[in-house]
Amino acid sequence: MATAATHRHVRSRTGIAGSVLGAVALAAALAVPAQAAEVEEPPRPTFYETPAELPSANGAVIRSERLTYLLDPLDATSLVRNSTRVLYKTTNRRGRAIAASGTVLVPSAPWVGPGTRPVIGYAPGTQGMADRCAPSRQFSEGLEYEAIGIEGLLARGYAVAMTDYEGLGTVGVHTYMDLVAQGRALLDVVRAAQRLGVGLTGASPVGLQGYSQGGGGAASAVELAPSYAPELDLKGAVVGAVPADLAAVARNLDGGLFSAFGFFALRGLAASYDLDFTPYLNERGVAAMTSVEQDCVFDLFSNAFVRSETLTKDGSPVSTLIRSEPFASIIAAQRIGRIKPTVPVLVTHSLLDDTIPYAVGKEMARAWCARGADVRLSTNVAPLHVGGMVPHVAESLPFWEARFSGRRQLSNCWTL
Repeated sequence: MATAATHRHVRSRTGIAGSVLGAVALAAALAVPAQAAEVEEPPRPTFYETPAELPSANGAVIRSERLTYLLDPLDATSLVRNSTRVLYKTTNRRGRAIAASGTVLVPSAPWVGPGTRPVIGYAPGTQGMADRCAPSRQFSEGLEYEAIGIEGLLARGYAVAMTDYEGLGTVGVHTYMDLVAQGRALLDVVRAAQRLGVGLTGASPVGLQGYSQGGGGAASAVELAPSYAPELDLKGAVVGAVPADLAAVARNLDGGLFSAFGFFALRGLAASYDLDFTPYLNERGVAAMTSVEQDCVFDLFSNAFVRSETLTKDGSPVSTLIRSEPFASIIAAQRIGRIKPTVPVLVTHSLLDDTIPYAVGKEMARAWCARGADVRLSTNVAPLHVGGMVPHVAESLPFWEARFSGRRQLSNCWTL
């Protein structure tokens, strides 16, 4: 529950939105699946290396260290009491135990609400494919644009546990857009935060939040939580611009400014399913799928406005190719809306979203409503995909204040 002083502090720090929003503008999108030849990964910091043996428990902490900031967009000296980089155990789509990295932030602001301090499992938006793109590294080596969504949560006394996802920072290819891998990684970073010894416990109330790729990660996590992490005291989820239907997103992105993120998804899903996509690609396509593995979000212009039919052997766009097997089943498996969330969910989406079509988010909300979920769809008219993050962040704060104080959400399923 925020105090008046806390609200004054948040208002005084809104300048961060301006400095970070330019970075957000480069980090908008997602899309669809493919594969390329394995490339040698550059050396990574020792912290991110996977040990020979992993713990048995999902969310077990493998190692942790103090997180330092290069540009400090969170003004950690005043907002954050404890900044920790963490390596933890999770399980990927194929059931294999892996190590994932993340960030745990405990605020300086005291928790003045009921019970113990809540923790928000924060799913980041598109970062890229290279290990250097991992949010837990960007805080120390560059600028992490998700600070725009995190600072208000910290100012209100919520801890934040943010995952880097599978293969982003750690060994292997980042399984971009694999919703099971993303959802599990998010739930397990919350477990890790509760075990880290930074004032959180297994009784800490939990929320899930994310926008764009992060919206997909958080939406998947809220569907998976009852079966994968039933012990978490989950109170709700805020999901924005969710890429719930990758086929529709792929059609929308192809040949546009954010074409590169379609290639991220092609590479990531192929890696997750151990699928060799190269027989379907021409020489240019193989080169593109190989090169994007070392790209971050700021490298998007190298593949902007590239149409996917120029990368395939038969000249078919990816949206056509994925209608046949085995691709059709892979894309179908990523569909969000088929499992009922058991906690209140706020869905935000701009009618003017140019990257994730508004109809995709609305259809997901309808599907959840049809299954009896407690859903509120909040529609805005913020400009484009990037602009939609601003109302998403703003609406998340009163949502969490209500959930953590025990108030009910007013669903608007009846209007959808």
